[in-house]
Formats: sequence, structure tokens, C-alpha cells
Amino acid sequence: MHSLTRALATLVLLGAAYSASTLDSCPGYTATNVQTLGPTLTADLVLAGPACNVYGPDIERLLLQVTYETASRIHLKITDPSAVRYEVPESVFPRPTANASTTSSAAQIAFNYTASPFSFSILRTSTNEVLFSSVSYPLVYEPQFLHLATALPTDANIYGLGESTENFRLPTENLTRTLWSRDAYGVPNGTNLYGNHPVYVEHRTTGTHGVFLLSSNGMDIKINTSDTGTHLEYDVIGGVLDFYFLAGSETDPTEVIRQYAEVVGTPAEVPYWAFGLHQCRFGYNNFVEVADVITNYSLADIPLETMWTDIDYMWNRRIFTLDPDYFPLTRMRQIIEYLHSHDQHYVLMTDPAVAYAPGQGYGTYDRGTVDDVWLKAASGSFFLGLVWPGVTVFPDWFNPLVQEFWTNEFQMFYNPETGLDIDGYASTTLTHNVQFCDVPCNDPFQQAADQDLPPPRTTIPPDPNAPIFVNSSSAENSFTLALHKRQLDSNENVLNPPYAIHNAAGALSNLTSYSNAVHANGLIEYDTHNLFGTMMSTTTHNAMLARRPGLRTLVVTRSTFAGAGARVQKWLGDNFSDWAHYRNSIAGILNMAGVFHIPVVGADICGYAEDTTETLCARWAMLGAFYPFMRNHNDDTSISQEFYRWPTVAQAARNALNMRYRLLDYIYTALHQASIDGTPILNALWYKYPQDTNTFAIDLQFLFGPSILVSPVTVENATSVDIYLPDDIFYDFATFAPVRGAGAYVELADVNLTSIPVYIRGGAVLPLRANGTMTTTALRQQNFEFVVAPGLDDTATGALYVDDGVSLVQPATTEVQMAYVNGTLTVSGTFGYPTGVNVSSVVLLNAVQAPQIVKVNGQAVGSASYDESSSVVTVPLGFPFTQGFTVEFS
Repeated sequence: MHSLTRALATLVLLGAAYSASTLDSCPGYTATNVQTLGPTLTADLVLAGPACNVYGPDIERLLLQVTYETASRIHLKITDPSAVRYEVPESVFPRPTANASTTSSAAQIAFNYTASPFSFSILRTSTNEVLFSSVSYPLVYEPQFLHLATALPTDANIYGLGESTENFRLPTENLTRTLWSRDAYGVPNGTNLYGNHPVYVEHRTTGTHGVFLLSSNGMDIKINTSDTGTHLEYDVIGGVLDFYFLAGSETDPTEVIRQYAEVVGTPAEVPYWAFGLHQCRFGYNNFVEVADVITNYSLADIPLETMWTDIDYMWNRRIFTLDPDYFPLTRMRQIIEYLHSHDQHYVLMTDPAVAYAPGQGYGTYDRGTVDDVWLKAASGSFFLGLVWPGVTVFPDWFNPLVQEFWTNEFQMFYNPETGLDIDGYASTTLTHNVQFCDVPCNDPFQQAADQDLPPPRTTIPPDPNAPIFVNSSSAENSFTLALHKRQLDSNENVLNPPYAIHNAAGALSNLTSYSNAVHANGLIEYDTHNLFGTMMSTTTHNAMLARRPGLRTLVVTRSTFAGAGARVQKWLGDNFSDWAHYRNSIAGILNMAGVFHIPVVGADICGYAEDTTETLCARWAMLGAFYPFMRNHNDDTSISQEFYRWPTVAQAARNALNMRYRLLDYIYTALHQASIDGTPILNALWYKYPQDTNTFAIDLQFLFGPSILVSPVTVENATSVDIYLPDDIFYDFATFAPVRGAGAYVELADVNLTSIPVYIRGGAVLPLRANGTMTTTALRQQNFEFVVAPGLDDTATGALYVDDGVSLVQPATTEVQMAYVNGTLTVSGTFGYPTGVNVSSVVLLNAVQAPQIVKVNGQAVGSASYDESSSVVTVPLGFPFTQGFTVEFS
């Protein structure tokens, strides 16, 4: 550890101790001049006593504004009326629309306050239950330190506050969650990672509610339990306090997730093919290796949908270039043409860092310099960092010309006629403004030499004619500082603020752009650092839209801020090939898809770093089949881990992918619903069983969509697994046999290395494709079968959404509802988009005996069969799926 890092770590510990011993004695504020106008209350907050000046001078007068924006949402904001302080720009995070007719008397939650010392509570109006209370915790408001705390129930069930690698339910003792994006190789537990989502959901048996702090400033969020009880506190190093309180629901935990979507936006839909299997590696050395992987997946009968190439394809690691010796244009185009001819797809990685290359003829740098789109140092010159290509500059995503510049680079490099025709999306890595230069980075050129950047090739280039698919300027100094959104006080230190958040990288600027780097609109990285990844991804999303107008994009990024899911998707970062990261990935996807509204999410299957094993990779291939985004990805220093490398892994992948592909329209329908109202596509068990306290801590099982229970083996070398089955009925997905849950754990023995326990939750009608296939294009030509899995009340429901799979605006859609009541399945809806397939059969589960009569559309049929061993009735149909129908079992 560097000496500077050690010193900063000590400062962090001292800061934490200082905070704990002094904040409670601060005077807080007194509310005066309280006024109410319609749904809005305002008040002046005046310092209530001698200033404590913990991390700077206490601000003497504040402005409080509380607005009932909807019946289920209160917006509370505390600002300094004497100064313009940073707030998250509307251009990055559009504010939600308030309902002008909302009144406090009709709201589901209420704001109460005490004037002196000022404190406030948020209550559920139906029960007067306190959901958030700052009583006993004084408000501290200083130039570079904001502090607010709330009491929590004992053993509170808190979820969210990401990104992290903790359990899904957060610990309530000694937890510090730091939000400051950093490159986190190995995603170490308990440290700040790539993303920033300052929202939490609290679940109680009396209901579920949510709290969102709209802030991109660095912060610590702490949860701790002491003799005086459990509390959660926010310690923020800038900006304002801007809270949204969400009422949630007393009965349905997913309601608060939908209410959060009203604030941050509903998730984007992705192309249908994006749900197929993706393969990537950092370390494919040349075009021949890429082609061989594609061929080998085909030979192994494993349905590879999309092939990726990491930054290996670049010349000297420069974005928007190809290495002419290792990845020549003509051969790369040949690979893409081959993939497209086989209904497969291709993706390249793109980094934000651009090689600093004045006078070298590097077009991307030259064009960006002419447009003056690079992030600036405090001095006004280009901010120089150090990344893979060596010394680099970084696009300033706030620059008014940066979108045009970035779009033009995409149009040129990914031109279908002259460049690389990638498929509708680009993936971005290092989007959290990573650089490799340790602070103080006084000489990035020397550090580039010391780190041997850009890294030299270590293999000889292939024969440019090698067969494949045999078997299958001065403008730098012209920058003028724009007016700041806020004027820095001469006492402010944005490089080393008085309160040091628990940044695992040490100083705020270590291994990233300096926190005093300046954007074109005058904002500084101190305030906007946590937005960098989302802004780059959004700019990339817009570039892809311009390149292929009218088509959905899939821009997969590591670094996200609240609201990113409305445009982009996510993978969980550089994990390790070990069982801990395998297990923890479930909590990761539950947070992103189930709380943060980034539903298309996945971890690197089999692990990114270090060597996987056959057992781990087999188990992970099956778990990964139930990630919304399914990708095998690892690094250049690890062994190869494509699924076909081991017979066991290959078979495990085939088995799991067959299940995934049969369920693809079911999960595609769930994403469509999420895009409408924010209903999560992954569900923790307590989302569906909110009164079952046993489910509150479970994060090794989850529901894929609303009705598919996934319970993977999570222990190395185990061939059995203990799974929790709530008090409900379930059905084995492989056999359709019913299993009665009793609110207890049961042991599943003999779970071999090529199987994963998957159950259908009772009460569902599933629209399954009749068979799995090698591509999603072929899958959409498979017939549907409807599986009816009755609940304990002998009813079941389901939905199916079908469209063309690629268009942003659909010319026609098919939207179907399925309901099984009183022994009759009714399938009805609108059939605007032609499915082009038949309904092959209806399958009724848990039939205690063979039905005497089966009627289809009112007409008796004699072709139904009954399997007594599994209690399954199968009714062959075979008619075109162009209209609704009924099947009656008597």
C-alpha cells in the first residue's frame, strides 16, 4: 500500500471516530416561517445553537421544501438559499412529474415535523406507522459535509444501497456503504464498486417502503446498532439533501419498486436476441481465435447467440481502430458476415479513454481536439490520465459537442459498408472514468513507461490468409473556463475534503480523474464523478440509435447511476472464479433487476479472474442461464473457459440453455411489463411471500420472472442442496410433478453436475416454446405450448407479449392473457403481430385424475392423454396461434 493511501486510510478511520463522538451534540436547526401552499410546505431552518463546525462551518440558514408529489410519494429537499450548490443536472436525471391535484389529506404517507430542534418523520397514513424519523439525530449542513440520520427497527430488513457485494439483506451492525465509483478488480466485499444507487427498500410484515437520495456526490451510508437502537445515517461530501420517500404497499412489496420507477424511469426493452448466450474474453489474440470459438460452440451443439471481442482487437489499445496484423478489417468483416448468415450477432468493447496522440494522425484524438470535447484539468489544459493506450484524454460527457463527436466515431468505425457492422449495440468497459496513474500523477508519461503501456503483443500475428470456419494539435490550450454552476469557496478542498469517505482506493482522485477536473459547463468531477459511466453509456446508446434508427440498443456497462436502466444494461464487474462470487452474484442481480431498475444484468459466468474449475463452471453455466444477461467472460491471464472445454460443462450448458430458451418469451414478456410500469423481472422470495419471515434473508434462491423458482447448488463438490419452499404448491420444471411446500427447507439429493433445481410456482400459466434451438431466430419459429400450473386455489394466470423483437416503436403487437378458473383455460387478447407458429398443446398439472371430457373451443376432443405418475394432462392442439381459445377440463 502506498504511504499516501495508508495516511488516507488512517484519516478515514479518524474521521469515522470523530463523527461518532461529536455529531449527536451538534445543535441542529429550528424551523421558522413555516408555510403551506397546496401540496407544498416550506420553512426556514435556522441554526439552533452554537455551531459545531465538525468538517467546516455550519451553514446558518437553510430552506426546507416538502411536496406531496403523488399519493404515494413525498419529495423533501433541504438547500442553502444563500449559495448555489451542486445538484444532479436535469439533463442527466430528469425529475419526475408531480400530480398537481395531490393533497396531503389523500396521501398514503405523511410528513410530520417538530420545529425545535427541527426533526421530521414520514408515516404511513393508514396505520400511523413511522417509516423514517430523524428525531434524536441533529441535521448537520456544512459546505462539504451533510449529515442526516433515521431510526430503524431492530433487525431491520434493508435492501439496496448499491453497488455492493454484500448479502441482499444488508447487515444492521457496522455497515458502511460508500458510493464513489472505482475500478474494483475482484469486486471485494464491503467496498465501493462501480455503481451508485442511493436508494433502499425496507420491508416489514406491515408493509414495504422506499427512500431515495438524489445525489451524485461521494457519500458514506452507515447502518449501525447500539444501546440506543438501530439507525441509518447519510454522510455526504457535497451537494444538497434531495429525498424521495415512497409509500410502497402494506401487502405487495413490488409496489414500491414500481413507485421507484416513477422517479428514475422504467427500464428499456432490449432486442429479443439479447437474451441469448453471449461469449467474450479479454485475451482472444487474433481473428483466428475468435472464429475458432464460434466454430467450436457450433460443433458442441451449444447455442451461441452473440460473439464478443474485448479490446484485443485495437491497435495499441486505441479505441475505434483495428490492429491490421492481428485483426485485419477484411477478416473481421468475414467473421461478422458469417455470424449474420447464421442468425448470430457480434459485439466489440469500447473504452472511454482516448490516446493522447498529437501529431500522430490518430483520427479520433484529432477530431475530438478540433471539437474541444476533452475533460479539462483545473488549469484549463487537457486532463491527462493513464489507461491501456498509455497517456490518455477523456471525453467530457457534459460538452455540448460530445454527442455529435461520439456519434460520428460510431458512424465511421461501425459503418456497415466500410467498417464493422456490429449488431445494434456496443459494450463499454472502464466507464467509471478509470485511469491507472497513482496520485500524485505528476508525470503520466513516465508512469506509462513504468507500466509498459500500451502493452506489447506477446504472440506472433497469424497468417492474414489463415482459413477460418473450416468446419462450420494546439487546440489543446484554447479552452476557456465556463461559469461554474456553483462558485467554490476558497476554503473548500475538493481534492482532499475534510470528511474522507471510505473510498477503498484512498484519495478521491486515485486511479481516476482528479476531483478538480472541470467540465465544459463548469461542473467539477468532485460532484459529477459518479455520473461518468451512466453519461458515457447514454451517449453510446444515442450513437447506436443514430447508427441504426428505429432499432433497440443494448449497451452493457459496468458503472451506473440511478436511472441508468432507462437506456442501458449492466454486468457486475471483474469477479473471481470462486464459489463466493458465484453465490454473491445472486444478490447482485436481485439488487440491479429487483431494486435499481436495471433488469438486463448478469455476472461473468464461470468468473472473470483466476482459473475456474470444471465443477464451478458447470454449476455457473446453469445459474447463469437464469441471469437476464447471460455471458461467459474471463481475462487474459486465466485458462480458457468456453463451455465446450469440458464435457460436463457442455452438457450442463445445453441443459440449462434448453430451459432458458423455452422460457424466453416468458421472460421477454416480464421485461415488457417492466418497461411499462417497473414491475421487477427478478423477485426475491419475500416479494411474493411478504409475511414469511423465513424468506427475508434468502438470497441463494430467486424467482426468474414472477413464477420460476431457481435454487442452484451453491457449495463446491456438493450433489445435494437444501432449498426453502414457502407454504405453497410448486411443480418440478423437468417432470411437472407437484411439490407441496410447507414453509421449511427440504433437501434435494442427487443434483448432478448437469442439472439445476427449477420449479414453477403454483398459480401460473406459462407460455413455453415447444423446443429449444441453436439461435433465437430459430426459436421464434417454434410452436407454443401453454403449461397450466394451478395454485392452491386451483386457479392460474399468465401473460404473453410478442413483437418483432427489435423495433423501438412496434408497428403491431400480440398481447395475450391466460386465465385458468373452474377447470377452464381461457386464452384471449389482441393478435396484431403474427406469431407465425401454432399452439402445439396445453398441459394441465396436478390433475388428480384423467378428465372425462376435454373440450377445445366448446368441442369435445378425444386426443388428451393423462400421465398418472406425474398427474399431468396433455391436450394436443396444432392450430395456428392467431386468435384466442378455450380448453375445458371436466
